[in-house]
Amino acid sequence: MADVELVKKMLREVLTANKSGPGVSLSRLQSEYKDLTGEQIPHKQLGHGNLDALLHSMPSVVRMERNRSGEMVYFASVSGETAHVAKLVARQRTSKKTGRPQMVNCQMRVKPAAPLVLNGRACVGDRSDMAESIGTRQANPSPILLQINSPMNQHICSRTVWALSSDASDQMQRDARGSTQTKEHDYNPSSAGGNYSPQQVQGRLREVLNKYSNGFWVSKLPQLYRELYKQDLPSEALKDLEHWTHVCTVEKPCSSNPKELLLYPAKEPTHTQTPSPVPTRVLSPTSAPFTPSTDIKPQSKPPTTSPSTLSPDLKQKLGELLVKYSNGLWAHALPKLYLDTYKTKLPEHVLENLSLLSDFCTVDYPMPDNPKRAILYKRTKEEESCNRRESVEERRAREEVGRRLSSQAVPPLLIPREEYPSVLVVEATNTNGVILRYIGEGYSQAQEALEDEMREFYCCQDNHSRTPLASPTSGQLTAVRAEEEEEILRAQVTEVMTDKVKVYYVDHGFSEVISKVKVFELHNTFFKLPFQATKCKLAGLETFCQEPAVLKKFESMASGKILLAEILEREQTPLVVLYDTSQDDDVNINAACIKALQDKTLASPLQVAYMNVAVRSVCSDGTIYCQLPSRGLAKLTEILEKTEAYFHSQVTSEFLVSRPFCGKGCLARYKGKWSRVEITNLHGSRVLDILFIDLGVQASVEVFELREVPSPFLHDLIAIPPQAVKCCLADLAVSGVGSWTPDAVQWLRDAVLNSTDCSMKIAKLDKTKRSVVHVYLFTDKNFHDPTRSLNRQMAASDLFKHQGDVFLSSHSSNGTKPQLRRAHSGSGPRPTGGTGTPPGTPPPPSTTAPIKLPPLLDLPPAGHNMDIYVSVACHPGHFVLQPWRDMYKLVVLMGEMILYYNKTEEKPLKVEKNQIYAAKVENNWHRVLVKGVLTNGLVSVYELDYGKHELVSCTQLRPLIQEFRQLPFQGITAQLAGVKPRQWSEEASIVFRNHVEKKPLVAQLEAVQEAHHPWDRKLTVFLVDTSQEERDIWVHDIMAEFTDELTKEV
Repeated sequence: MADVELVKKMLREVLTANKSGPGVSLSRLQSEYKDLTGEQIPHKQLGHGNLDALLHSMPSVVRMERNRSGEMVYFASVSGETAHVAKLVARQRTSKKTGRPQMVNCQMRVKPAAPLVLNGRACVGDRSDMAESIGTRQANPSPILLQINSPMNQHICSRTVWALSSDASDQMQRDARGSTQTKEHDYNPSSAGGNYSPQQVQGRLREVLNKYSNGFWVSKLPQLYRELYKQDLPSEALKDLEHWTHVCTVEKPCSSNPKELLLYPAKEPTHTQTPSPVPTRVLSPTSAPFTPSTDIKPQSKPPTTSPSTLSPDLKQKLGELLVKYSNGLWAHALPKLYLDTYKTKLPEHVLENLSLLSDFCTVDYPMPDNPKRAILYKRTKEEESCNRRESVEERRAREEVGRRLSSQAVPPLLIPREEYPSVLVVEATNTNGVILRYIGEGYSQAQEALEDEMREFYCCQDNHSRTPLASPTSGQLTAVRAEEEEEILRAQVTEVMTDKVKVYYVDHGFSEVISKVKVFELHNTFFKLPFQATKCKLAGLETFCQEPAVLKKFESMASGKILLAEILEREQTPLVVLYDTSQDDDVNINAACIKALQDKTLASPLQVAYMNVAVRSVCSDGTIYCQLPSRGLAKLTEILEKTEAYFHSQVTSEFLVSRPFCGKGCLARYKGKWSRVEITNLHGSRVLDILFIDLGVQASVEVFELREVPSPFLHDLIAIPPQAVKCCLADLAVSGVGSWTPDAVQWLRDAVLNSTDCSMKIAKLDKTKRSVVHVYLFTDKNFHDPTRSLNRQMAASDLFKHQGDVFLSSHSSNGTKPQLRRAHSGSGPRPTGGTGTPPGTPPPPSTTAPIKLPPLLDLPPAGHNMDIYVSVACHPGHFVLQPWRDMYKLVVLMGEMILYYNKTEEKPLKVEKNQIYAAKVENNWHRVLVKGVLTNGLVSVYELDYGKHELVSCTQLRPLIQEFRQLPFQGITAQLAGVKPRQWSEEASIVFRNHVEKKPLVAQLEAVQEAHHPWDRKLTVFLVDTSQEERDIWVHDIMAEFTDELTKEV
């Protein structure tokens, strides 16, 4: 079903790309739209008889004119956003030029909304209070409605679709994520899971009691437990509390409610008592935290073979490592990381008993079926509170300065909430203090309104405020009439001269010397808006903040332009990465400035022929990356050898990469040696894609595998350009996607990757933006005879002939052409294994072993509520939701899939319809159901965790291994309760999507329609938007308005 807003954005993209031409014809518009989206403009689906009628209905997007020949041509209309940006740039003043700054990126490139990561945070306070307030506002009480900010909807191409915001995905792991009910009759998934470990709960209970040593109500324990450990407290634990006398003391106060009990830390032993064999703050060791141990006695002694505490030195070292990874560190990475950092082995008992770390870190188990996969978080509550105090003190100091400089204080400028705000770059004399302004409501728009008000106020004829200040003082806030235009701007006096003053324009970020007669008193009305000119620090350029080459590059690429800013650290001077998204590909400004420091004389010189060529990488499309003998390669090898020795001599954690970002240069191991890499993509905060820039090899790694470049070698390594030269074999008549067969790729890899005596002859150089060198490649030094080249050998072979099983066919018995169709709802008992039959029919007898499917997703009973996220919404009768509580587990799972599948070689795979696989969609690996296989090598798949349909190449499918079948499929099909089933109009569907898609909501479960397969289950739910403070929005009430006018019943 077509989305009118998406169609508008796509049309605007096509028209904006041709804005400098004579207009776009109708046929060309249709053609370029299809090139961009892969489909025709859906005018019929949007309710229009022809394309011209659709375009007429979009005056905000399309402007129509007739050219001289009488043909109707189409232009991009000036949208509200474009007009605002153009106006903003026109009004921005600068000290460097009288003309207007160059404007780019008036219209941000359209990016797919992130289906998982939300730019919001669940409320983790007392949710029962919220439930009571909601109950008073609605006739149908909703005791667990979730209140959360709207998700972020701006993205850049360097981020993945599902993990655009690393901070948000990590917050889902650190915050409480489950249902918020705490009454006795509430739904508790943990109690049904069978993963109750008394030893683990006892250890965690000690931590809670140490924090609340004065005791608390037992009824509050489930909530505290959920907030601290992101899991529900097992119901069995509440029953066992009275028996854990070595851990806690349960008292029954004199209360009218006999069910209320008080919980205290265990009483101190008296002289007549036997001392408790269990240490106060240490868990009883257990080999597996999630192994059921219901037969353990309350007073069982811990094994004496394992130390019960850690030495202070070991605690300090482990704490140093965890501080580097504020977003968490996998426990399995500790031994190697500890050995690399401190040159000594980590004691084995640490991993065997992670509870020993409970004094200074939190242990989280995102995969309950695999207790060996744990994430460790450093406890930073004290540091956070210190930071909060520091920020308050800084704010008070800033306000005090404002009071001294003027009669009123100006409020501080707050950093925008979104992760990728638009900014106007003013200037930079230092990359650690780039002056910029934020774009949008509350920032640039508020400033424009303020200046309009100031112009009206100070230009009024009978206003005494037009009288210039008699004696301006240094530091005073004033209103200034600009030298060149009739604009009134806010400014601060920085220097007073005889008849002139030097002022700093606090909203525009530069200084100017003006006449005293243009300086006026700033009225109290104009103190309310924060100063709009602010500073930021460019990530990765801290060491080179004043390098002339860096500043010159930044001036040419960013100054006076509107860019996208990725905020990495929200400090007083935020740490950012800037992107120019106005081109075909997003340009990383920070990375481009670093490359300005490269010494071009150290690049690989392209001569006619080379010997001693090392082929480092052969890609699946036949592209090869070679290292050529050069002065730069020799210097690089020498410096990397020194770096290797330097790392061996250092015992410190300072080289661990704690803040990865796209475009960052660092070091990673390749075949046991440190090599230069660039981070190309982030999958959350722990898994990322890297490119070995001197080898042309791409890889996916965990962040703990990266190292910062040591400062003694930083300048030298940055000066050397990448040594991998991108090449392709000349005179091979193969082109297009999928032209290189797996056999051809493997043959070339076998021929050249292990050879140390290759040579090559350059045929031509492709000088386009993605420059490629066309070469003849030889496995010996005889490059004079072209007939001996690998090019000729491959051209004469059968390697490029696609075999019959490369283009797949559907697993069908009748031999007919496969047809794509929707899955039908089925019924009947759920099978124990996979199936190759259409949904809704019992599986036929099979000789193959059944494939184990994940368990069904746990759902609350009918009438109860659950926090959810709507990933796909077609109309009220069909949408896909994801339970909020397990979202971070899905993030972890997808990160593990990326690490696993990106390291596995592509192998021939027989793809069958209605089977489960792992599929690579864009940069991520998803669990998918194959819906159909086309004869052109494409496969139609259904993402089982997100509910999306995609077309992927058959080469992008892999078997879904058992490890990735443990987590239940997270996407559940649903329909809206409270409305009758009907054929929904496009208008009603658009309204529904705008209210629910890509948003966190609360679902009240009405009914569950079970099915033969887990992906055919369907829920009937009420949806409630609780993002507004004053009221809850029940979506079915909104859709009821369309019942009579815009819809008809089936």
